[in-house]
Amino acid sequence: MILRDIDLLQEMAKLKLIHVMISITSLREELRQKMEPRTVTAKNRLRVIETLSKAGIPVGVMTAPIIPGLNSDEIPELIEASANSGASIAGMTLVRLNGSIGDIFKDWIHKNFPDRADKVLNHIASMHGGQLSDSRYGTRMRGEGNIAASIHQLFSMAVKKHMPNKVKFQYDLSVFERPKPKKDQLDLFD
Repeated sequence: MILRDIDLLQEMAKLKLIHVMISITSLREELRQKMEPRTVTAKNRLRVIETLSKAGIPVGVMTAPIIPGLNSDEIPELIEASANSGASIAGMTLVRLNGSIGDIFKDWIHKNFPDRADKVLNHIASMHGGQLSDSRYGTRMRGEGNIAASIHQLFSMAVKKHMPNKVKFQYDLSVFERPKPKKDQLDLFD
């Protein structure tokens, strides 16, 4: 859907007002279908990255959610494929299962991956203070502990290898001007 507005995005990119992040959960089609049924394939998402990049629109990849024991091993290939398609930056988020999402995920993982469900759930809990749910600001998306550290290290190494010239995108907000009020707000009470 984003490609239908590519002309507008190009204009905004020229003014440094836009940076697009495309999420890719898995390159393995069988896993993608189980995790995100009825969504666009990774191959098509990579084509979107390539199209946007060739059009001069800054684009990156968001690898999320990273689920240890399920898709965490794909990080290097995912970053490489994205970089080869034109992504210039990458981000990641570790899975967190707040509220009723935890129960839904537990049911889903046991139905779809019964052989490794307990391992995956234990890894997730190890990243969030022993719980599947984590609302703590600063750790809820990054996780903590050995599993989280190893995933972050794998991600960093992949980005360093496949996106060595990573440049942080800088917006040019100088084109925005706050409209001058026609009336002073305090005039409303006269």
